[in-house]
Amino acid sequence: MSAFSWLSGRDDAALAKRDYPGRQSATDRAAALRVANHLRRVNRDGDAAGTEPRRRLFGRN
Repeated sequence: MSAFSWLSGRDDAALAKRDYPGRQSATDRAAALRVANHLRRVNRDGDAAGTEPRRRLFGRN
């Protein structure tokens, strides 16, 4: 295993299971973050989510 083998972009779930037992893979961590962000957005916006764009703090130039 080379020092930069993680750059190849192969199956990171298998890599995490083999080389880092007990740790979550990067793919699983990203999926959990997407779910958490989605739930946070649903709780924040409720039924109004996606019906109209949020107002900008500053306008475009």
